[in-house]
Amino acid sequence: MLSTRNILFQIHWFLGITAGLVLAVMGVTGALISFEGEILAAINPGVVTVTPGKTPPLPTPVLIERITAQVPGIRIGRLIVDSDPQRAATVTYSVDKGRKAGKKGKGGERQRRFVDPATGRILGEARGEGFFETVENLHRWLALPGHGNGIGRQLTGFAALSLIFFALSGLYLRWPRRPLDWRNWLVLDLRKTGRNLYRALHAVIGGWVLVFYLISAGTGLWWSYGWYRDGVKYLLGAERAAVHGPKGKPGKDAPPADLPLAWASFARATAGRSYEQVTATVRDGTVQFRAKLPGGRHDRVSDELSIDGATGKVVTDQRYAARPLGQDIVTSVYEIHRGAYFGLIGRILMTLASLTMPLFTITGFLLYFARRRRKAALGEVLAEAPPTTASTENATTLVAYASQTGTAERIARLTAQVLPDAAAVPITELDADRLVKIRQLFVVASTYGEGEPPDSARGFARTMADAPPALPDLRYAVLALGDREYQDFCAFGHQIDRWLHAGGAERLFDAIELDGDDADAQRLWQQQLASLGGRTDQPDWAPAPMRDWRLVERRLLNPGSSGGPTWHIALEPADGHADWAAGDILEILPKQDERRVTAFLDATGLPDTSALRERLRTSILPGDAGPGFDPDTLRPLAHREYSIASLGVGGRAELIVRLCEAEDGLPGLGSGWLCEGAPLGSIVCGRVHANPAFHSPADAATPIVLIGNGTGLAGLLGHLRQRAATGGGPAWLFWGERHPDADDYHAAERRAYAEARVLTGGATAWSRLGTGPRYVQDAVAEAAEAIRDAVAGGAILYVCGSLKGMAGDVHRTLTGILGDDQLEEMAATGRYRRDIY
Repeated sequence: MLSTRNILFQIHWFLGITAGLVLAVMGVTGALISFEGEILAAINPGVVTVTPGKTPPLPTPVLIERITAQVPGIRIGRLIVDSDPQRAATVTYSVDKGRKAGKKGKGGERQRRFVDPATGRILGEARGEGFFETVENLHRWLALPGHGNGIGRQLTGFAALSLIFFALSGLYLRWPRRPLDWRNWLVLDLRKTGRNLYRALHAVIGGWVLVFYLISAGTGLWWSYGWYRDGVKYLLGAERAAVHGPKGKPGKDAPPADLPLAWASFARATAGRSYEQVTATVRDGTVQFRAKLPGGRHDRVSDELSIDGATGKVVTDQRYAARPLGQDIVTSVYEIHRGAYFGLIGRILMTLASLTMPLFTITGFLLYFARRRRKAALGEVLAEAPPTTASTENATTLVAYASQTGTAERIARLTAQVLPDAAAVPITELDADRLVKIRQLFVVASTYGEGEPPDSARGFARTMADAPPALPDLRYAVLALGDREYQDFCAFGHQIDRWLHAGGAERLFDAIELDGDDADAQRLWQQQLASLGGRTDQPDWAPAPMRDWRLVERRLLNPGSSGGPTWHIALEPADGHADWAAGDILEILPKQDERRVTAFLDATGLPDTSALRERLRTSILPGDAGPGFDPDTLRPLAHREYSIASLGVGGRAELIVRLCEAEDGLPGLGSGWLCEGAPLGSIVCGRVHANPAFHSPADAATPIVLIGNGTGLAGLLGHLRQRAATGGGPAWLFWGERHPDADDYHAAERRAYAEARVLTGGATAWSRLGTGPRYVQDAVAEAAEAIRDAVAGGAILYVCGSLKGMAGDVHRTLTGILGDDQLEEMAATGRYRRDIY
């Protein structure tokens, strides 16, 4: 069931991609119209503006006579006379073509001309008037046929209604968690990029112009709908007085008004009062005068009189000083619409707000297209997903997603495809009963806006306001999606992580933070799933470009070991340049074993060509492929990750790799390629994956406690080498392997660090020796007092090694030494760092 928020959002974006374009046009054209007079005056010196001479302006009746004498058959519709001698008078008229020929006829096309107020000479047509006529037609009815009575008027009216909805729904949708903090409303962070910048521009600037848009849209409806206009008048108690011509001769049958007579009557009625500007409009034989008061902030700060054009009798006389507020609003609707009701500053602000209208259309479309891309990516995953064999009701492994744009759901469904018998469900389907029943839970949760849950997960967020149920049998992991450009990065994902942990659930591995479309985080999540027994016959979910590295050294570290062969591997960038920090990871793109390729060719009957063989070496080879297999359906191999034991300044990436055996009895993909398949001196495709969550402390004086097992020594050795190179605080190393006679990797180097006091202390656990601590967690437990003292001294704990067994056992041991609360606080502040696989 859709929430109110979701319904409003769907309507908001749907109207945005329909009415948005119309509003963009109306916004730009409205801004131009607001300053039409100033623009025309600026580009038409000598026409709109004149140079005053020694002769004073003509009396208006004389001016009318001069105009009439120049245009035979003229029918003046409007005359504007300004008190400023530098402003030309404006006359709008039509020419009675029949009268020009000495016959009674109809008025022709309306024309507007400017007149020298001192001589009465018509100055001609101003440049740009045709342009502004088009602009006005676009603004009012999109310049569509039918003018004010056509479909264009209905479209602009609908757009105005949409603008009101945009403003109010946008306010609701972006309501921040801390609404009283003005920064959440008004501060625009231009450091953001991409989708976040579009959202910030859309939301923050929308807040800036909200009031202006409500005013503009609310007044714009005045000209679109008669019912609206009548309703506003009724509510304000401001019915306009009807103005008629002489009795018995209304409308088009009224005789031409005697404008000089009406003007003289106006002068008498106003006792010759001085006005800034007087506008006389002839309608149905009546002359309506609008006389702007000196210093008036807009044109409707005016006395308004209607005078019978035949008799000179005053029909109505409404003075500004006596105008009620409701009547003033009705009279000044146009001035409110363009902001002039609030003075020049109001007009400027309304113009700027109007000019931002295309910004919302553009950013809205950019956000819409980004959302469509994510939905399309989700659709591809759904289309490729095989029929699930797991019932969501009875599944003991669930992948729960909280998704705003579809990214979290896409990753969740990919996760469910990787894990055996897992089912993907919306997080809203998790309740106390279901959490107690399941054994493994993988959560993919996005954080929306300022630390808020996605709309679809708000119900679950309310559930987390209560204490969690007891979950001692649940093991879980969290992939938190967010954006580092927001202060509360991945807040909702971390909230879920803490809530589950508070219920006694055990973390499979530390929460992984995914920043935007961060390929490294997606790939790390995929690798962790593989470490837990997930399918490895999947391509990378987020492929990343690789570069060429040359395999320069391969040395067996444990000859005679009862365990799998472990190799020291060294690679150098082929172009001679690369950089990384202690704790970083080298991703390797492996190749299939030649024996596996040959077996696949035999099983499928495909031709054994060098081109196809090379393609098969870089592809996932389905185990159930048979005759008739289409090689075009092959998918690329996924990368493998290895901790880097060396420092970037040396230019050589050193790894510790244990040769693993695959289910088919052949060497594993990554380890087999590095330890046996790739010839020395050959090219290996790889890339450095920055792992800042496992970097050395920024302050070298900070104590470090290094804990790991097996090949995890590589990730710890990088920190020891960093400490040896820079000097600094004390360091402890706790490490475990099988037997000191065969499995003591890099023993001489470690002894040298101990002798040089780079290593302050620590212990080594040998699981097959029979004496001393058997596993590394045992060595940690025996050093409990030393670890407590190191932590009290500000030490950072680093754990690197196998996810299965070691990581969980070490975590439980550290919890027993330090307490769960302290370990959680250390994890939150970056003092408990893990790189487990």
